Amino acid sequence: MTKTLLSIGKLRGLQQCSSPRATFTCLALDHRQNLRRALNPANPGSISDLDLTRFKLDVTSALADTSTCVLLDPQFSAAQAIAGGALPADTSFVVAVESTGYAGEPTARQSQILPGWSVEKAKRMGASMIKLLVYYHPDSPPAADIEAFVQQVAEECLRSDLGLMLEPLSYSLVADKKLTSAEKHYVVTETARRLTAPGVDVLKAEFPLDPGSDPLESEWAKACGEISRLSRAPWILLSAAVDYDTYLRQVKVACQAGASGCAVGRAVWQEAVPLTGQARKTFLEQVARPRLESLTRLCSDLGRPWTDFYSSGPISTDWYKTY
Repeated sequence: MTKTLLSIGKLRGLQQCSSPRATFTCLALDHRQNLRRALNPANPGSISDLDLTRFKLDVTSALADTSTCVLLDPQFSAAQAIAGGALPADTSFVVAVESTGYAGEPTARQSQILPGWSVEKAKRMGASMIKLLVYYHPDSPPAADIEAFVQQVAEECLRSDLGLMLEPLSYSLVADKKLTSAEKHYVVTETARRLTAPGVDVLKAEFPLDPGSDPLESEWAKACGEISRLSRAPWILLSAAVDYDTYLRQVKVACQAGASGCAVGRAVWQEAVPLTGQARKTFLEQVARPRLESLTRLCSDLGRPWTDFYSSGPISTDWYKTY
């Protein structure tokens, strides 16, 4: 495999966000409105911004040092985690740049950068990478617009020499209907092929099947192997709120099939959401932390190093003159 040459800033960002073996276990805490709903399903509007921040900082404080990096949002956690000391000084972070939710119809979704936020600002605050979430279906009317949007953000990352982690989320083209397992397989794998253009440094991918509909791990491995074959960037598996035991199985299969690790949120910490005070801290320390430690070991042992994809090439003594 011919390696892609990365700029020195992007290379450093990937190094900071990964294990000594160049694999990822990213602790995901960029949730916004869906976390508000989880904290109070009956009345999400009653959850204050401070409530969101408190939960995110509790989890960051308890778990960040067990991950290779932490994914935070710009509104409720990134600056707060740094200023309050919840994010250890030697733990790197990735910061989201997109607005939460989507514009347009549910069957033709559009994404945008959070107003007032930018790749350049993420770079200035010390992020090692940025994360961009887009809703994408390759056959949807706005598919070409989303592809152009991803490339626009990729170009901004190149200008700031900052790594780009792309998170495409699939959806159905039929209103109020979920994708079947076969449809999800098509969308997730085709998305890996179409959206991992140069400038996208890490793909944060969904599991490419419905694990309930396709319980055979041999089928899981085949589908994950297809992502590995089609993606031009190293990919990591997001957790999508499945239970921990299911996710652990998914990550093992994905890494054996060529994934470079995982980006895990609710599968590790979701039971802490309704807890408060000492009960929350106890759960995070005694249950969530061992879960994340297990995932980190698994990804380090089985994941495909991102160094299989990228190198800096030779560095001349006058490289800085054209940097």
